Amino acid sequence: MSDIDHRRYWEDGFTFDTYLEAEVEENEDLWTGVYRKHETPGWALERLDEIGGRWHLIAITEDWCGDASNTVPVVARLAEDSPRVDLRVVKRDDNTDLMDRYLTNGSRSIPVVVILDEDFEPVGHWGPRPEELQELVISEKEKGERPVDEIYRDTRKWYARDRGETTLEELLEKIESAAAVEA
Repeated sequence: MSDIDHRRYWEDGFTFDTYLEAEVEENEDLWTGVYRKHETPGWALERLDEIGGRWHLIAITEDWCGDASNTVPVVARLAEDSPRVDLRVVKRDDNTDLMDRYLTNGSRSIPVVVILDEDFEPVGHWGPRPEELQELVISEKEKGERPVDEIYRDTRKWYARDRGETTLEELLEKIESAAAVEA
């Protein structure tokens, strides 16, 4: 695998506002609804301040992805609300070299949030969905007892109940781990 210039991907990426306005066609109501309704909890901002540093995030996504529409807007709000985080969004299918660096069990599962340090070096990543939910979806699919549409309906309910809390918790754990290694 060739070296990946993460800085270039970040610089060429969309701001979240531009992505939302110019690129999101499928699930537009879900993307904008989650974004409008989500408020970054104080604990997440406090934790970022405790971690310190400056972090650049690249969200690899596509507008049709239900997991992305439930998590990327949450990450976008975090980036808006904290001076410690900047976010850019790139489309998976237009950036396969980058995506292929962050496969999930050999699959191009999205979203993936790549965490870059102040020098735009990769120090971790999160995705494609919160661990608890990932385990649930994989387990249900492996059982083969329920239609996929039903599993995804339950996934949407899980996200609605969680309100982005688990996504933020896991992402901040990854950033905290990266900060500890860099210290």
